[in-house]
Amino acid sequence: MPHIAIPGQTPGIRGLMASKPASGRKLNELAQQLLRGDSPLSVGERELIAAYVSDLNRTRYCTGSHSAAAAHALGGDYELVDAVKKDPATAPIDERTRALLAIAAKVQGDARNVTEQDVAAARAAGADDEAIHDAVLIAAAFCMFNRYVDGLDAILPADPADYDEIGAALVARGYVATRD
Repeated sequence: MPHIAIPGQTPGIRGLMASKPASGRKLNELAQQLLRGDSPLSVGERELIAAYVSDLNRTRYCTGSHSAAAAHALGGDYELVDAVKKDPATAPIDERTRALLAIAAKVQGDARNVTEQDVAAARAAGADDEAIHDAVLIAAAFCMFNRYVDGLDAILPADPADYDEIGAALVARGYVATRD
């Protein structure tokens, strides 16, 4: 049961944002920029970072929705997304993504633990400064989004299959509603 009144009983972060539309709009714009704006990281890689950090934070709504979005952006590869959440060190991903996920995990725990060696490993694996920047900012932002969702006890979808629909919509339409 959410800690605040949610208009229309909309699940997840969307419901929370609807309770305060001005800040909700800004948060959606931030998510749009981070996950769909210009970046050397693909949409799938960015959604994977969001899903992984959300899973580390044990935020069910964000883990479910961003895992589905990552899978849709990666050609429907739920097994890959699940493997990353289980253990990025053994998941079938490239070394650049593995190094960026290692940095994201440190940002999730205590960002001060990101070392020059972590950054050097990411660079050696092919990440440039912009990719490293984007991975850190996505991880940090998702810690905030996760705490927002959990701190207000957002409504969870009744059917776990709803996450697939949410993920497909995020990949198709992004985070900022457009007028037709």
